[in-house]
Amino acid sequence: MSSKSWQQLCADRKKKQVDSIPKEWIITVSTDLKQSVIDVPAQCGLLSPLEIEITETVDLDILLDKLSTGIWTSAQVTTAFYKRAIIAQQLTNCLTEIFIERALARAHELDDYFQKNGKPIGPLHGLPISLKDQFCIKGLETIMGYASWIGPVSEKSCVLVEILYDLGAVPFVRTNVPQTLIWGETYNHVFGRTTNPYNRYMTPGGSSGGEGALLALKGSPLGVGTDIGGSVRIPGAMCGLYTLRPSYERLPYANARNAQEGQESISSTLGPMANSLSAVKRFTKSIIDAKPWKKDPLVVRKEWSSREYALEEHGNGVGMCFAVLWDNGVVKPHPPVRRALEIVKQSLEDAGHKVIDWEPHRHLEIYKNTESIFAADAGQDYRVECAKSGEPLIQTMSPDKDAHPYNLFESYAKTIIGKPELLSAYDLWQLHKEKRVLRKSHLDHWEATVARTGTGRPVDAIIAPVAPYTAVPHGCNSDAFYTTLYNTLDYACAGFPVTFADKDLDKVQPPHEFRNHEDEAVYKLCSYPLFAISIVLRRMTLNCSMGCRWVCNW
Repeated sequence: MSSKSWQQLCADRKKKQVDSIPKEWIITVSTDLKQSVIDVPAQCGLLSPLEIEITETVDLDILLDKLSTGIWTSAQVTTAFYKRAIIAQQLTNCLTEIFIERALARAHELDDYFQKNGKPIGPLHGLPISLKDQFCIKGLETIMGYASWIGPVSEKSCVLVEILYDLGAVPFVRTNVPQTLIWGETYNHVFGRTTNPYNRYMTPGGSSGGEGALLALKGSPLGVGTDIGGSVRIPGAMCGLYTLRPSYERLPYANARNAQEGQESISSTLGPMANSLSAVKRFTKSIIDAKPWKKDPLVVRKEWSSREYALEEHGNGVGMCFAVLWDNGVVKPHPPVRRALEIVKQSLEDAGHKVIDWEPHRHLEIYKNTESIFAADAGQDYRVECAKSGEPLIQTMSPDKDAHPYNLFESYAKTIIGKPELLSAYDLWQLHKEKRVLRKSHLDHWEATVARTGTGRPVDAIIAPVAPYTAVPHGCNSDAFYTTLYNTLDYACAGFPVTFADKDLDKVQPPHEFRNHEDEAVYKLCSYPLFAISIVLRRMTLNCSMGCRWVCNW
């Protein structure tokens, strides 16, 4: 154990990060927090025309084609994205680990292989990939927002990183997370707060918020986050990205770090985050084609199915029936969320699909069961890690300065679930038993929709919000049940961008009969004058569940 105070440990580690940035890559950053910085990377003068072209090639298939044919070298692409990632870091504080020399050495190694053999080393040849600060890389720290984790380096890479190297990828940065991971925002004592590039007074979401901010600024062509309650989908929604939360044990998590390790009733999953759907597909297929079950014993032994991807069991994608979850019955969504759902509904109908309303089923019971499982240790996991360095457990995501006056997080879950209590093994087993009953009941509810679809099948997919609101000020992301619901049910979820919030189109509605304190607090956030102004130009993404229980989140 270090003799330094936790404050000194954090300060030293942050200085090490700052010192790793090349002086010639430093830019001038505006102090106006509410000003969008989304266009700064292309306008700041640091990137050459070719580097702008490379980093703004958002279709991953095009980027990989140019890498696999030698039009662009891995060194060119990695340098371009590294420079843009460093710009993103200066604008939003999205990175943790910066290892430029190591990444460029890997890129040159791949270029040498291509020159010698005339072919790529694998399907992700030469591609820089950013990773959430959970995925261990041999020889580097994995801090995950804890002061006590500063210093020790990984003796080996996690399975995902091993596979990425085998496929020809270039892991090149790691991205910021909240202390404990169990927050819908991104702040810790070691690296600080990550902000939303569309409006830095807003959160990018969490816990994969570093990835969200980095990708929104096109500082990476493809990122990997993790999701146990919305941690891929929430940043995706608040930063306008395409995302995938696969089902339990579909992709390899072995030897990565995590919070609440040993809690396996509701498993964390890893998933891709990107600016294009092609990136989500290419990553997922490449990892599955690598047969990850040979390296991670928990991964489901199931190969990529082109037949399933073509929706053969869903009318080959023609004349499908979707159901829209307009409101989960626990917290009512804000007006821009409703409008985005209406946009998607109209688009589906215009494409020849049928759209019906999804009827919420036992949501409050699922909510209580989920939060009770997560709180079964009464926070002991977090307190143990903090106690190792003396670092205090972060109790709020609200900033010390310029905080939004309407901070909601303290109301989250407590008013519905009550104060967390340490449960016995027997009590936890009863929650697991209840969860099985709820999952079976929800499955039956879904299957029963065959009576309403007109296709001879149950609903093909559910369209649902990621959150009841768009991106919110720091400290105000209080509700995650629109995403956590599907972690509990283990429905695979794809997120896709739809539109931006607009204060002229999205008028505050009169108060409704509040279902609970959380519902009231979320409504008041929308009606608060400051938020009514700052809501403008916030990106929204949908949440879709399809096929073998898919949910599409926006």
